[in-house]
Amino acid sequence: MNDFDTDVLVVGTGPTGSTAALALATYGVRVHLVSRWNWLANTPRAHITNQRAVEVLRDLGIEEEAKKYATPWELMGDTLFTTSLAGDEIARVRTWGTGDDRVGDYIKGSPCGLLDIPQLYLEPVIFKNAVARGATYTFNTEYLSHVQDDTGVTVSVRDHLLQRDYTIRAKYLIGADGARSQIADDIGLEIEGTMGRAATAYVLFNADLSRYVQHRPSILHWIMAPGSSFGEIGMGLLRAIRPWNKWIAGWGYDMADGDPDFDPAEITSKIRTLVGDPDLEIDIETTSTWQVNQACASHYSKGRVFCGGDAVHRHPPSSGLGSNTSVQDAFNLAWKLAFVLKGYADHAMLESYSHERQPVGRQIVARANQSRVDYGPINECFRTEGAANPIAAGLEKLRDPSPHGVEVRDALGRALELKNYEFNAQGVELNQRYESSAIIPDPTAGQEEWERDRQLYLQATTRPGAKLPHTWLVDSNGLRTSTLDVTGKGQFTLVTGLAGTAWVNAANKLDLPFLRTVVIGAKGTEDPYRSWQRIRETHEAGALLVRPDGYIAWRHSPAIWDDNDAFEHLQTALAAVLATPADAAVTHGGS
Repeated sequence: MNDFDTDVLVVGTGPTGSTAALALATYGVRVHLVSRWNWLANTPRAHITNQRAVEVLRDLGIEEEAKKYATPWELMGDTLFTTSLAGDEIARVRTWGTGDDRVGDYIKGSPCGLLDIPQLYLEPVIFKNAVARGATYTFNTEYLSHVQDDTGVTVSVRDHLLQRDYTIRAKYLIGADGARSQIADDIGLEIEGTMGRAATAYVLFNADLSRYVQHRPSILHWIMAPGSSFGEIGMGLLRAIRPWNKWIAGWGYDMADGDPDFDPAEITSKIRTLVGDPDLEIDIETTSTWQVNQACASHYSKGRVFCGGDAVHRHPPSSGLGSNTSVQDAFNLAWKLAFVLKGYADHAMLESYSHERQPVGRQIVARANQSRVDYGPINECFRTEGAANPIAAGLEKLRDPSPHGVEVRDALGRALELKNYEFNAQGVELNQRYESSAIIPDPTAGQEEWERDRQLYLQATTRPGAKLPHTWLVDSNGLRTSTLDVTGKGQFTLVTGLAGTAWVNAANKLDLPFLRTVVIGAKGTEDPYRSWQRIRETHEAGALLVRPDGYIAWRHSPAIWDDNDAFEHLQTALAAVLATPADAAVTHGGS
């Protein structure tokens, strides 16, 4: 212990770094964070928090606290396409699962709803709880370089307050240092794709817009105004940060012309146009620009150094996948590091982090960029080239009673349906399937067949590599509790039924400190709705092995009645997942 300043050093305090620190501290691992900045996020940045990310917050015990700082789900979703907030509407779209045709899917799929938590509010919640649970930190501390060896990583940093350089010795290093990650560069991660292919201007401002939006509440309003028609999306954006007084206005600009004009008079005029109120009183807080990236690392780690979040997947905020994926990267990695450090798993298991998360990163980079392209068909339905008054011409085009007008309106309907892949894509968010050495396929299952569109709809399953399905059980007090609530929490869980006595005996015989057994049907985890019985896809005397991150590592679908058979199956499965010998004794040493 004296040879190391910490077990895990995390560079960066954003969603990836803070979540990693929170999880590791919760699991009893020594973790230290450094950041070159003086504090956490100072602008809203990411905001959509999808069901899977909220499930992570729930598992780590901070869901309710996060909700206090969020725009609630029911206020998120009446997304507007309009000529201005005060002007003629073009369309409204029920988004983020709030529509009558989709809300049931979302309620059925998770115990958690969506939240809108701008990053500057979410980061302090995660970071504060990490520190309260034992994580240490230093701000104004810049990562310089590192050197790996067989037992650890020596990291050079610079303290900008004291103007001194020093080293930190850690067993593992996490690079959560953002889209310009020096750590990713230092370990030679190959970033495939395009950086900076477009750009957007953002203005954070205060104005009371309640009269325009509280009757049709949404966090996103797309404005089809001529002055904001540049770029792929081709619309201006008004994004609610705090309903309904704090906002971001955004629009694309041509990088070839240099930085956009942020003169206060110019900004005020532009925002008034987007709102449709020439006398609107506006308090401008900050201005910024960001670039559209479409790039992903082909691998996420090298040796004892792991990267996550924007360091390895770089993309625009369309589809709201950025911070969510970053939180999930950290959650996937943290339990694996904890198990290796505690001697429960071999170092080789850590390779599964990249094998599982890289395909997810590649998918969300493609999805976020495609979501930008998918605004094109909406624009085609409204835009009229060369019109002296583009707004009037666009409205006339959409309201034309002739056969051509019917065609335009039909085309608009199809274009809006396409936006479900950005705004109602529960499948993109929850259908992630892992393939790695930490997942043992079920040889009896065959290839998974998708009953509905994989991007739009969740397909709950207990197949290894899938997330444990949510359904409601009943606890010892008669209260509903989710299957997700009785698993996770830093441990493996063996899930079986009342007939699974052999599995219970096998787990008791193994007597592992990281393995709990949940008998669904027993007192505390009863299944009076018979909902688990319908979705478990195993015999009642079969078993599932659920990882600490809620993913199913292994299942034995047929019934097992013999204690010895159950013991051999379970011991073999755990050894394979943790990359340890089947008969290895559990140790409590470090790695």
